[in-house]
Amino acid sequence: MEAGRPLVMAVKDPTVVERTNLLNMAKLSIKGLIESALSFGRTLDSDYPPLQQFFVVMEHCLKHGLKVKKSFLGFNKTIWGPLEIVEKLCPEAEEIAASVRDLPGLKTPLGRARAWLRLALMQKKMADYLRCLIIHRDLLSEFYEYHALMMEEEGAVIVGLLVGLNVIDANLCVKGEDLDSLVGVIDFSMYLKNEDEDLASEERNGQIAAILDQKNYIEELNRQLNGTISNLHARVDSLEKSNTKLVEELAIAKNNIIKFQEENHQLRNENTLILRKTQHHLEATKVDIDAELQTYKHSRQGLDEMYNEARRQLREETQLRQDVENELMVQVSMKQEIELAMKLLEKDIHEKQDTLIGLREQLEDVKAINIEMYQKLQVSEDSMKQKNVIIDRLEEKTNQITATMKQLEERAELETDLKIEKEWRQAVQDDLQKERETVTQLRTETQQINGLKNEFLKVQDENKQMRTICHEQEQALQDLANKLSESKLKIEDIKEANKALQGQVWLQDKEASHCKLCEKEFSLSRRKHHCRNCGEIFCNSCSDNELPLPSSPKPVRVCDTCHALLLQRCSSHLA
Repeated sequence: MEAGRPLVMAVKDPTVVERTNLLNMAKLSIKGLIESALSFGRTLDSDYPPLQQFFVVMEHCLKHGLKVKKSFLGFNKTIWGPLEIVEKLCPEAEEIAASVRDLPGLKTPLGRARAWLRLALMQKKMADYLRCLIIHRDLLSEFYEYHALMMEEEGAVIVGLLVGLNVIDANLCVKGEDLDSLVGVIDFSMYLKNEDEDLASEERNGQIAAILDQKNYIEELNRQLNGTISNLHARVDSLEKSNTKLVEELAIAKNNIIKFQEENHQLRNENTLILRKTQHHLEATKVDIDAELQTYKHSRQGLDEMYNEARRQLREETQLRQDVENELMVQVSMKQEIELAMKLLEKDIHEKQDTLIGLREQLEDVKAINIEMYQKLQVSEDSMKQKNVIIDRLEEKTNQITATMKQLEERAELETDLKIEKEWRQAVQDDLQKERETVTQLRTETQQINGLKNEFLKVQDENKQMRTICHEQEQALQDLANKLSESKLKIEDIKEANKALQGQVWLQDKEASHCKLCEKEFSLSRRKHHCRNCGEIFCNSCSDNELPLPSSPKPVRVCDTCHALLLQRCSSHLA
């Protein structure tokens, strides 16, 4: 150089140099990891050296430009802070973060960050999670400086390179590894290669390109299969809705049948109660009727004897009465004759009185003329004597009439005796009437018993009608069960088609008559259920578990053995 000219040297920014170096190291580690994994068989474990170097390089990339934060114990500089906010940006990362927090052997934030990277690689979501983190630069600015690798374009390039790691299957044991005390040192000897290795790398690149093409083709087939699976899921959902409707209708029918059965049971209980009551009532009435009949027979015998005696006395009394009536008729005829004679006598007396009045008048006239009428006075005295004789006769007749009247009064006393006998006979007739009333009452009670028998027959007819209705309801329930079984068969056929697409064979409903686990026989109350994992048929109690499967993101029905196996497998994967 000439002495007078100043020495001009191009001085680069050291942070830019650090970013480019880290980017190159990330490219080399990712490329070497993919090539070695393809040659090794794709399944990697935690002791594989290229995989360990990859995690060391990723740790250095994430630490570049990290801000130092103050805490109570001093200054803290860790990559767990930005990785922890990924679960807020991407909900799928919540499971990883929760698993990292639950690991018992991790005590430092750096150990948690290393465990998070390993779980993200096993989940094949590392590129997606870091892409969500790079997009939100406002959140990253709280943890990184403005010139950090994650804040520049190099971070986006590294995230794009991480997509190629999705072809690798890693089986890492995070639980037993001491991630807190690991020393992250990059081993550059792994990336020093000769010409032969370059040729092998070109061949490997060709193989990687072919594998990536195959991967794209498989992904396209997977998309088509996912489309058909989504259509089948939609059909299955519609069939499940119809199935739920049928189940609701079946439940309503079952409730109606239960109500009818309860009503039938109540009617049967009431029927038995009525039967018992009627039987008790019939027995009681029968005993009462027997006792009353016995007493009636005894009383009837006594009454018959009394009735015969009374009838005999009545006949005698009737004969006496007939005689007395004949005598009374004779007396009445005599009385009528006497009355007629009395009337004639009264007429004669009235006439005589008239004649006496006339005679008195004449005597008054005669007193005036005593002399002239002296002879007539003597004649009148004779006539008066004759009249007195007639009056004496009339008095005798009246005495006779009074005697006859006394005889009639004695006969009236006989009539009072007859009245007493009539009253006694009336009392006997009243007793007979009472006995007739008891007989009619017994007849009414027998009619009531017949009415109770008719009501019992009616209740039996209603019970028969209820049994026919129950039989019809059971027939309708059987039809609903047949329809439900047909719909379930259609659903199972669709699910079997879905499983056939996924390479799984389901057991036919006809091939299973007992539960595979508890070996109980299937019936209307114990229905058949397929396990979505193994395809076998179980009862409800042996397959009431639900877990998400690779074929279905939603929780589906699995049997007890598959449930325990899947939980054990999931726990082993998480470990």
